[in-house]
Amino acid sequence: MRSETSTAASGRIPAGGGGLLTSHPDVSPLTSPSHVLSPLTSHTVGEALAATTRLLEAAGLPEPRREAEELYSSLRRRPTSAAWLEREQLIAPSVAGDLEAAAARRAAGWPHAYAAGAACFRGHWLAVDRRVLIPRPETEGLVDVVREWVRAERDHHPTVIADACTGSGAIAVALALEPSEAAIRVIATDCSAEALEVARRNVEAWGLGPRVELRHGDLLEPLAGLRVDAVVCNPPYVAAGEWEGLEPGVRDFEPREALVSGADGLAATRALVLQAHAALRPGGLLALEVDARRGAESAAIAAAAGFESCTVLQDLFGRPRYLRARRSADGRD
Repeated sequence: MRSETSTAASGRIPAGGGGLLTSHPDVSPLTSPSHVLSPLTSHTVGEALAATTRLLEAAGLPEPRREAEELYSSLRRRPTSAAWLEREQLIAPSVAGDLEAAAARRAAGWPHAYAAGAACFRGHWLAVDRRVLIPRPETEGLVDVVREWVRAERDHHPTVIADACTGSGAIAVALALEPSEAAIRVIATDCSAEALEVARRNVEAWGLGPRVELRHGDLLEPLAGLRVDAVVCNPPYVAAGEWEGLEPGVRDFEPREALVSGADGLAATRALVLQAHAALRPGGLLALEVDARRGAESAAIAAAAGFESCTVLQDLFGRPRYLRARRSADGRD
C-alpha cells in the first residue's frame, strides 16, 4: 500500500473550509521549529515556497520544489497550480507559520497528507491526521462500484448505504456529496472513536449532517438489526506477518489497527461478509476493497456466505481490488 496520495488534482472545497488547517493534533515543538522558514521575512508566497524548498532539499527529498508547492496547495485546499498562480501575493504570517510546520513534518519523514493535515479524495478535500488512514486513489474506484449499482437500482429509492471502517469518512462523504439518481443516506461506522472524530469534522465541513450518520462500533454491529441497501467497506487486509515489511511511511505513521487483520489478512473480511449478509435487504450490494493478492479468496468467502455474482474488479492500476457481490433477490440465506 502507498504511504500518501497526490494532491495535484483540482479539488472541491467544503463550505467554510477553504482556509488553512490551522490545528494539527500531532504538532510538537520537535516537529514545528519556530523559525525554519523565517515567516516574518517571507513577504510573498514565492519567497515562502523558496524557503520551504530549501528546507526539504536539505532533508534529502528528491523533488523539494514540487513537494513545497503541494504542501502549500494542500494547506490552502487548492489545486497545485495555486502555488504558481499566487506566488507574487503577500503571505500572511499565519499562512507562513502553517507552511513552516507542515514542511518540518514532511522533512521529518511524515507522509504528505499527514504533514499538511489534508487529502483530496475524488476532488473533495478532507481533513486527515494520524488517527485515520490516508485515503488512496485505489479507494476512489470503490465509490464508483457503489455508484454504478445505485444507477442500476433506479426503481429502488431511497438508498441506505452502510460504510463500515469509515476512517476519515472519505467514502461516506463522496457517496453523500456526489450527484446520484437516488437519495442516498449513509450510516458510517468505525470501531475507533478517535477516527470518528475526524470523520465528523469532514461530514460537518461539507454540511452532510442530515445525510451521513456516524456510529461507533465494530464493522456493522452499530446497525443494530437495521436492514440496508448496500454495504461498502475498505477493511483492514494486511496480514500480521506483513506489517514489518510495509513502507516506513505506512508502518511508522498510519494506524496499525486500520491495516492489520489477523494472520492471513482476512479476519475482518470474513466477519464483515457474514454481518453484511444479515444486514442487507434482498438484492442488496456488498462492495469491498481487497488485497490484490487475496481477491479470489475474498470472493470465495463471500460465495460461501451465500452471496451471488461474486466478482473481483480491477482498480485503476489494473490490479484485482474490489469485491462486488449481491445478496439473493429472494432473500435466501
